Parts: sequence; C-alpha cells; structure tokens
Amino acid sequence: MSGWLLMGLPGAVFLSGISESWIAIGLTLGAWINWKLVAGRLRVHTEYNNNALTLPDYFTGRFEDKSRILRIISALVILLFFTIYCASGIVAGARLFESTFGMSYETALWAGAAATILYTFIGGFLAVSWTDTVQASLMIFALILTPVIVIISVGGFGDSLEVIKQKSIENVDMLKGLNFVAIISLMGWGLGYFGQPHILARFMAADSHHSIVHARRISMTWMILCLAGAVAVGFFGIAYFNEHPAVAGAVNQNAERVFIELAQILFNPWIAGILLSAILAAVMSTLSCQLLVCSSAITEDLYKAFLRKHASQKELVWVGRVMVLVVALVAIALAANPENRVLGLVSYAWAGFGAAFGPVVLFSVMWSRMTRNGALAGMIIGALTVIVWKQFGWLGLYEIIPGFIFGSIGIVVFSLLGKAPSAAMQKRFARPMRTIIRLRRHGCRKAKGLSLRRFCLASAAGCAPLMCLAI
Repeated sequence: MSGWLLMGLPGAVFLSGISESWIAIGLTLGAWINWKLVAGRLRVHTEYNNNALTLPDYFTGRFEDKSRILRIISALVILLFFTIYCASGIVAGARLFESTFGMSYETALWAGAAATILYTFIGGFLAVSWTDTVQASLMIFALILTPVIVIISVGGFGDSLEVIKQKSIENVDMLKGLNFVAIISLMGWGLGYFGQPHILARFMAADSHHSIVHARRISMTWMILCLAGAVAVGFFGIAYFNEHPAVAGAVNQNAERVFIELAQILFNPWIAGILLSAILAAVMSTLSCQLLVCSSAITEDLYKAFLRKHASQKELVWVGRVMVLVVALVAIALAANPENRVLGLVSYAWAGFGAAFGPVVLFSVMWSRMTRNGALAGMIIGALTVIVWKQFGWLGLYEIIPGFIFGSIGIVVFSLLGKAPSAAMQKRFARPMRTIIRLRRHGCRKAKGLSLRRFCLASAAGCAPLMCLAI
C-alpha cells in the first residue's frame, strides 16, 4: 500500500473526517473475500493451465484461446491502467522528495522515478517479492507509531477527540454528508481486489497452495493494522493541526501531506527519516512490481507472442528493460502536472482493473460454463464502462461498481449465447475443482510448518494486497 496508504487515505480522512473510513472497511472485506474465493482456486487452476504466472497466460490456457485475442486485450488493459497506476506512485514519490529535500516538484518527480527504475532493474520479480516483507513491516511501524505520538502530543485520546469535535462535530460522524450511493461508492473499493494483476500474480506464483492459508492470515492481520493506522493518522492529524495552526500551512494546501508533516514535526530527524522511508519503500515496492507487470505484458504477451516467437531469453530480458523505461517515461509524463492527487489517480486505475479483470477471474474459477467469448465481453465491457463512467460521473457513483456489474452481465450473456465449452475445457475445469474440495477437507492438516523461507514467501503473497494499496 504505497503512496495511497500513507498519503491518499490519511489525506482523505483529514479533509472529511471518519466517514472516509468506509473505504478501509470496503477494502478489508474485499481483500478477505478475495483470499477466500480466488487465491486458492486461482493457484490450483494455474497448475492445470500450463502453470501460468500472468493473467494473459492464464486466460489463454483456461479458455483455449487459439486466436490469442484474450492475450492482446488483457495486455492492452494492463498497459493502459498500469501506466495510470504508475503515475500515482511517481506523484507520491515526488511529494515525498519535494517535502523532505525542498526540491521543486519536477526535480522530485525525476529523482523518485529514477530510484525506482534502478531498483527494478537490479532486483526483478524475485527481489520485489522478498523485500515486500521488510517494506510492509516498515509501513506498519510508521502507521502505528505516528498516530500514537500525535495523540500523546495533543494530551491523550479524550482530549484529541474533543478537539476534533470542536472543529466540526461531523468529523466523528460515520455518515457525514453521505447518502446510500456515496457509501456504496466508498465500499466499492473492495471490488477492485478481484482484478489487480499484481496481486493475482502473487497468488499464481505462491510456492504451493498450502502457503495461501498462511499468507491470508499474515495479509489480513497486517492489512487491518495498516488501514487502521492510516485512518488514525488522518483523523488525529485533524486534532494536532487544529491545535497548532502555525504549522498547518502545508497540510491545508495539500491534505495528502499530513503524514509527512506530522513525521517531520513530531520526531527527531533520525526517526523522521525512518518513518518517511516507509513512503519510499511502499512507492518503490508497488511501482517496481507494476513496471515489471507492464514489461511482461509487452515482452511476453505482445513481442514474443506476435513478433519474435523464437526470441532468446537474453533478447527478452533486454526488451523487458527497455519497456520498463518506456512505461516509466509515459507515467512520468502523466504525473508531471503538480495538481495531480495520488487518490484520484489510484481510484481510476483501481476501478479499471477491478471492472475489466475482476468478474473474469471470479467466473473463471467458479463457473464451468464460462467461454472465451464471455471472458472477452466481460473484459471489454468492464473496461469501457469505467472509462465512460469516469468522464461523465453519472449518479456520483464510483465507476468500478457499474463496470463490475455490466462486466459480469456480459460474461453470463455471451457465454450462454455461444457454444458450450469443449469437453476438454470442462474436464480441465473439473480437475482443479476436485483438488480444491480435497484441500478444503485436508489441506490445513497437511500444511507444513512455517519456516523462515516459507514465512517470507507467504508474506510476499500476503503483502501483495498491502503493497498495492500503498500506491
């Protein structure tokens, strides 16, 4: 959960009060359902579909797509929305460098992007997975310590709450100015988990299905702590800056800087440096993962599949590195506007992936009658609905909700209108389902102990949702 968790969510709560915590509630529910319904099933299904490690690979194998149209469309969706997602991470990094080192926004933009690109080149996917454990731990430390110190500095929990109420009683109202549509829109963030490629890739890459159980426990524990901490930073930040208006200028100008300003004001430079490095860790982890997924989409799903089928591994590595640079440059261009907000960019990309891939992934692991045409329709309808709804903002409803609904309807309608899946496809779907049923009965008893290596691997999968919210 990079810049979004440490900047976007605290900023939203600082501006609007505790009512913004509906986002955190929706995300927690969505993540838990994703772990229960998708993680284990997807891990097992990929074993029977050429051990796929990416969504385009999985869709191609699952639906016997010899035309490879699913590969093309899914790669294009990944490129579109991940570029926007990457831009949000670059904005978060730029805000950090801007506040910490007094750089101009443009200089900070390039400095943060350069650090992440170098990190991506050096490490790759394996390094990103292992370092997620350390980086998520750093974020938890920052998000728990900061609100505790804020509360103490204001005079305690009771005094902090009174100050918040004095500023506006609506700050403590969970329904502040919210109607049914607004609450559903905030809760709707949880739907995004079902379609995030960088989260689902961790499920597919888990060392075994037994790791999923451990990873779920780790992920949900850490996620609840991080989200609660992020909400607390913004909420009690209201009290602190109301009591100290002389230092509130930067936060009043841009609420997403509330965590940065509190860290710099309340802690000595050494501790503040550690806390602020949590933002950099979150940004670098998520952004590097997203750049790698984009690079893989271009290299494996477009370049190798259609241009150079027999390309050597060395050639693909260099093409991948070039594509990391290209995607990063486009994301930098999108992030160049100083008026950009982390939350706005993340919400758009989150909705795009959730609506385009979420219904397809859910139905693919739960409905044997689903066909290639159904998957294609769901993907296209979901993505287009988000793009169009975002432009017009109908009903004030978050675009992921209509996108998810219309995408699901498209899957069902186009699957039932066409020919039924082949016998081979039906058989390949049935085998994972039998495995899943068997695992439900015996899996937990057979799971191995959690060694250090297995803990880190489970944490990598468990922290994937955590690190994704980060940006």
